Amino acid sequence: MPSSQPAHLTLTDAQRFQLIISAIHDYAIYMLDPQGKVTSWNKGAQQFTGYSSDDILGSHFSVFYTAEDRDAGLPQKALDIALRHGKFEDEGWRLRKDGTTYWASSIIDPIIADNGELLGYAKITRDITEHKLAAQTLQASEQQFRLLVQGVTDYAIYMLSPEGRVTNWNAGAQRIKGYTADEVIGMHFSSFYTETDRSDGLPERALATAAEQGRYEQEGLRVRKDGSTFWAHVIVDAIRSELGDLIGFAKVTRDVTERRETALALSRANAALFQSQKMEALGQLTGGVAHDFNNLLAVASSGLQLLTVQFPDLENSRSLESIRRALSRGAILTQQLLSFARQQPLQPETHEVNTLIADFESVLRRAGNSSIQFDIRKSPVPVMVKLDSTRFETALLNLVVNATQAMPDGGKVTIATEKLTLRDKAVGALPGGVYAKISVTDNGSGMTPEVQARVFEPFFTTKKAGQGTGLGLSQVYGFITQSGGEVTLLSEVGFGTCFTIYIPIDTEADAENTQSADNKQRSEIVLIVDDQLDLLDITAELFRTMGYEAYTATNGAEALEVLERTPQIDILFTDVIMPDSISGIELAQITRQRHPATKIILASGYPFPALTSNQQLSKEFAFLNKPYQLSDLAKVLRSKD
Repeated sequence: MPSSQPAHLTLTDAQRFQLIISAIHDYAIYMLDPQGKVTSWNKGAQQFTGYSSDDILGSHFSVFYTAEDRDAGLPQKALDIALRHGKFEDEGWRLRKDGTTYWASSIIDPIIADNGELLGYAKITRDITEHKLAAQTLQASEQQFRLLVQGVTDYAIYMLSPEGRVTNWNAGAQRIKGYTADEVIGMHFSSFYTETDRSDGLPERALATAAEQGRYEQEGLRVRKDGSTFWAHVIVDAIRSELGDLIGFAKVTRDVTERRETALALSRANAALFQSQKMEALGQLTGGVAHDFNNLLAVASSGLQLLTVQFPDLENSRSLESIRRALSRGAILTQQLLSFARQQPLQPETHEVNTLIADFESVLRRAGNSSIQFDIRKSPVPVMVKLDSTRFETALLNLVVNATQAMPDGGKVTIATEKLTLRDKAVGALPGGVYAKISVTDNGSGMTPEVQARVFEPFFTTKKAGQGTGLGLSQVYGFITQSGGEVTLLSEVGFGTCFTIYIPIDTEADAENTQSADNKQRSEIVLIVDDQLDLLDITAELFRTMGYEAYTATNGAEALEVLERTPQIDILFTDVIMPDSISGIELAQITRQRHPATKIILASGYPFPALTSNQQLSKEFAFLNKPYQLSDLAKVLRSKD
């Protein structure tokens, strides 16, 4: 009698398992005997390899391996490892029946009987060629990206950990920052910031902003390995996983120093052009007004003269005298306006700048009071220019007066000269060439940007009514520009001001002077120190008449500064008694210690023994009693120390 149960219920577990294995298409699942010959075969295996069960049963599984793998004994090694370790797993190229290859992922498990006998091996293989090709494509893409990033030298491109430590480094980062990858990986990126930025917490804010907003962008100063700085454009991007977790930051930095300097230079050029156009317009207006005003003054002056001729009794009238003084002040005012308008008559002659300043030094020193210290730093080489010396002295005096007025509680005025070469339009609109640079620097109150923008305008002044006309600096500007030069200004509130004059070098005179200097020996240089300006001036003049180049100082501290920056000084001529903390004797002792080759002469109105009880000093230094004659000075100079 036939069974009423379904057919699948009559199958054994082994039969069911065999049906499942045979039906699987995505995996090749088959059995090997202990020697490695195929004993079973499923549809997946036939699909992957192209072998039917009739083709492959009884064949050694090494037929699926490439010739290279067979020569290397890989099939047998796979069985040995599976038996020894209970499993063997690998990936590699395998052969189909038609000779084509595919990338296979294989697992081999040994089949052991209960009594420990090896019955064979179970082998599972999957064709993962598409996965392998995709991985290779991704790897190639990543490699290309790494090569691209590493090949970029104009940008520093690198990664940071979530804490801000460098995790990789490209060639551009090494070129820009100076660190190699070995030196920098693991270092916190805040090392690239200035000390000020680190103190302000800028690195931490950059990462916090990037983490919160996804991106941070900024420009600022950064520090290279050697300590030098550059202007950087920085972008920081947060990198997150697919789950949204922060896994680090991508940082791109570019050195934009040159671009920034170009932009700043363009901005300065535009500002200079605007200032030049403004001053030109003011000059034309001022010049026109001054000429018309001169005509009015001429009418008034001529009329006044006619009145005194027609009415002689009025000659000594107080009213007429007041009118004359007013006309005189008006004439001076028009000359000042014409000076600003660059319409004053000039008498340019060739002069050496250092000599001009030396001859005018006593007047400049008198512009200040005892609380003002003067430091005159002359160029070590002659600076030949062609200008109106009287107008130049007036301009220099105006600058010194302006500096001393900015220091009501005392300070220091430094006048420095230099010969330098300028690029085209490096200073205002000046053409490229060799220039004399004369700067007047103070450490006074300084100026705001608003004041700096108007400081050369006529009648502009920050002084109280009656304390200034506002024409001093405008005269300086007008004279220097009329002489073919330029005046610049740097100032900061609370730190002081520096006015700098640029005048073209007289090339012919400079060449002659250079040649003449090459053909003659250097004049000896003397440093004269005395707190009495009149005596300082006359002593300097005495030395100059004897062929010496004279430097001056009004106290010991100022003299030491001159000695430090002018090591070729041959003679120190100093008064013994001076009001500051360094006396002439102390100055002489310091000079002997620091500059043993310098001849030292002390001068005083007191006898030397009365000045010191140290008898050794009288033997060590030459001494000259005041008052002295030129012959006395010459005699001491000829004597040996």
